[in-house]
Amino acid sequence: MLRLATAGDIPFIRSLTTRSDYAPFIGDSDDGILQAWIASQTEQVVIWTDGEATGFAVYRGLGKPGAIVELFRIALDQAGGGRGDAFFAALLDHAFTDLAANRVWFDASGENPRAMKVYERAGCTREGVQRGQWWRPALGRAVDLHLFGILRQEWLARSA
Repeated sequence: MLRLATAGDIPFIRSLTTRSDYAPFIGDSDDGILQAWIASQTEQVVIWTDGEATGFAVYRGLGKPGAIVELFRIALDQAGGGRGDAFFAALLDHAFTDLAANRVWFDASGENPRAMKVYERAGCTREGVQRGQWWRPALGRAVDLHLFGILRQEWLARSA
């Protein structure tokens, strides 16, 4: 289940974004930035929950012409058991159903093949690779950034 994040969720979000095992895959933002996203009209922070918070993501670009929405900072507390597939499907459902997106796009670290498989299984298209694009301090080097997207009609076809 997805729900909107509150300021009370910031410690949970930061517990994921500051994990050393996530450092090659996801960036971190301070409490002030997270609070601004939670209060924003153009961003939306959601929490994946089964009674307790187990994941989060940020939608950006809400209300822009064309209804093109970026999905940003996708993270689960633990992978495996199909949880990533269920979480990502819920994120896409929310984007297309509740946020009325026509297109959802996002990127993934080239160091995260597990996530890229989840995105491809969900019907998303790898639209390009920006080589050596994203500096990762934890690795001491820049990594490739893989760009993904899915259009409303593609999501509808997969949901039928």
